[in-house]
Amino acid sequence: MRDVVEIGLGKTAQRGYHLDDIAIVPSRRTRDVDDVSTAWQLDAYPFKIPCVGHPSDATMSPASAVALGQLGGLGVLNVEGLWARYEDPRKILDELAGLDEDAPATRRLQEVYAEPIRPELIGERVREIREGGVTVAVRVSPQHTLALAPVILDAGVDLLVIQGTLVSAEHVSTTDEPLNLKEFIADLDLPVIVGGCTDYKTALHLMRTGAAGVIVGVGADEWSTTDSVLGIRVPMATAIADAAAARRDYLDETGGRYVHLIADGDVQTSGDIAKALGCGADAVMLGEPLTQAAEAPAKGAWWHSVSSHPKLPRGAFGVGGPSLGNLEQLLFGPADDPDGQLNLFGGLKRAMAKCGYRDLKEFQKVGLVIDR
Repeated sequence: MRDVVEIGLGKTAQRGYHLDDIAIVPSRRTRDVDDVSTAWQLDAYPFKIPCVGHPSDATMSPASAVALGQLGGLGVLNVEGLWARYEDPRKILDELAGLDEDAPATRRLQEVYAEPIRPELIGERVREIREGGVTVAVRVSPQHTLALAPVILDAGVDLLVIQGTLVSAEHVSTTDEPLNLKEFIADLDLPVIVGGCTDYKTALHLMRTGAAGVIVGVGADEWSTTDSVLGIRVPMATAIADAAAARRDYLDETGGRYVHLIADGDVQTSGDIAKALGCGADAVMLGEPLTQAAEAPAKGAWWHSVSSHPKLPRGAFGVGGPSLGNLEQLLFGPADDPDGQLNLFGGLKRAMAKCGYRDLKEFQKVGLVIDR
């Protein structure tokens, strides 16, 4: 039974834990790091590392999505982003990369994202990624899924990511016809990842739509303002563990259908990755950490997809800085910095080896302790 705290007469709150609040407990066994595998598979698509690139234009261009895919991860391109609005957005990305902390960055983001989406560019970007020989994944918001789905499907993607700040299987609207996720997914011939979600019930309902993967979290990091704007703050360790419990129950309910969990939020270092997977995630969605790679399109600057919302932006603009190395060094080292921002998945392998686990499925059983 989870702790329930009375916060006032007649009002209680459940206690939740962030990744910073927990630590991994090694087992009685250790293992050689070379015997550890970080591979996972989503539907028919195998990956060498449990890394999904957050669909921000700051980090995911067709070229960087290909680079991440060639290194064993999954790059996700935002088909509502700059690459679907401009023939060549590199000048805009260079401009954004050069903004300083005193610039009216949010207003500028709103201006450049006011350009309409050009459907023909979606097909062109998908072809660019396809030519790189990697798994092709694109992100669309729930609000634009029905309008853009025909273009996306005609372009020939491998995986579709339907992602908003929060996504439910029971959206209610008195003005628009809401997206029926279950019907939509049932009509598709490709795997769909949906999210984000923050609790057991929502995760279970999203699994029941037929989704191949569920995103847990709202992408929170030091630049996210979802807390101050909406009052929503997600304790990621608890959210992942709750979603993992929903997955277990859904597995029993369906007689063996496994839904992958992708943790999106509070993941900055290799230790954070290890803790997220130890809580039950199958992969992590990395955003801001990838800005530190030399291949990042915005040269170190960072913003969330919702940072450019025309009426209610929910993310500050992170000013660019020097890169820590190329993408391969960021993911696999070698590291010359001791804080866990380089060799992210080498660090994960080392954590798994220190705890005696040989693969990610086993590592989800690792012991955890609250240390705050």
